[in-house]
Amino acid sequence: MEIITKFNWDTFGHFRPYYARVFSFGERMANGHCKILVFLSLNGLVAMGSLISFLSAMVFGYMYWFPTSSPVLHSYAISESNVSNGKCHVFYGSWIRDESYPLYDASRCPFAERGFNCLANGRKDNGYTKWRWKPKDCDIPRFNARAVLENLRGKRIVFVGDSLSRTQWESLICLLMMGIEDKRSVYEINGHKITKRIGFLSVRFSSFDLSIDYYRSVFLVQPGPVPRRAPKRVKTTLRLDKLDDISKEWVNSDVLIFNSGHWWTRTKLFEMGCYFQVGDSLKLGMPISTAFRRALDTWASWVETMIHRNRTSVFFRTFESSHWSGRNRNSCKVSRHPSSRSLGRDRSPISDSIIKVVEKMTVPVQVVHVTPMGAFRSDAHVGTWSDNPSVPDCSHWCLPGVPDTWNEIIFSNLLSKNGHSTNEH
Repeated sequence: MEIITKFNWDTFGHFRPYYARVFSFGERMANGHCKILVFLSLNGLVAMGSLISFLSAMVFGYMYWFPTSSPVLHSYAISESNVSNGKCHVFYGSWIRDESYPLYDASRCPFAERGFNCLANGRKDNGYTKWRWKPKDCDIPRFNARAVLENLRGKRIVFVGDSLSRTQWESLICLLMMGIEDKRSVYEINGHKITKRIGFLSVRFSSFDLSIDYYRSVFLVQPGPVPRRAPKRVKTTLRLDKLDDISKEWVNSDVLIFNSGHWWTRTKLFEMGCYFQVGDSLKLGMPISTAFRRALDTWASWVETMIHRNRTSVFFRTFESSHWSGRNRNSCKVSRHPSSRSLGRDRSPISDSIIKVVEKMTVPVQVVHVTPMGAFRSDAHVGTWSDNPSVPDCSHWCLPGVPDTWNEIIFSNLLSKNGHSTNEH
């Protein structure tokens, strides 16, 4: 407040001579001094113009150095990084070219499914792998696989969500594999090949007593049977007041990372005959946005009831920007470079709902707000370079790629909180 007061009076005091000239000019006009009208008009305009220009410059300068509002997340998001200037809002910045990237070769990682390995599927340009996220006011420490492995020794990491969650799970495993000498010591506990058809996958880093699990739960809440006397169009329901049955498997974890949103669409719900239910009541007219918010409230209540806050670090990743285009949003054009404009993709009602629900929680949950950063990466989607090139994909990301950044942010944050160095050795 003292800075603002000083700015208002001390600064403007220097311009009293200008005020005097301008007001004197007006007084002389009013008294009919027409002989010097043109001369004074020019002087007055010059003085007024100078004053206005200077004041404008000072106002814009003040707004730049002391902004009253800025597009940042507050206590409900990750706001720290192991950087020299302390606080850092990591989700607002830009992508910069970095030839030291990517951090791994997906073809040498047995846990990266073929569908996400775009280079192996025929993509010729590898430029999309050469971009690093640079927050506005700091740097994210480069991922140090060995340091992260040591920090996670004896722990259990759990990812819960849809296929975008599985992509991030694969990304983390491939990142950590770079710190493992004996690759045979890392294995899927059931011997499963990594595929979208399996609802539970667990990779064990035996030399570090570390498990990294993935549970497929695209809605987070429980699917249910059709209630009695329901209309024929109802084939199944989502019990918005009950979390997924498999949630009991998520409790015993040290790091718990959620995502949801891509299945909350008319195509995935109403057109498939899936409607909402609360208690015994079928909610046929409930909008999807309302239902999603209700499901998030159920999730939040479960976290506050079931999660041991002194043990488990909980994260919720916001909606990942897709880059479908065309009138019916069925066209997928993958660019060669990141976009220069977000075209509105830096905001999402789904992300807004997640942030609002987490804000009200008593258990500390950190929002990984990836929506703004993904908005510019029209170059990093799978496109036609999947294991099924006849079906273009502007939702999922190539590996290595954007999901690696999500993991860099989360695990550098955890290292920083636990007092470990994130510097590369």
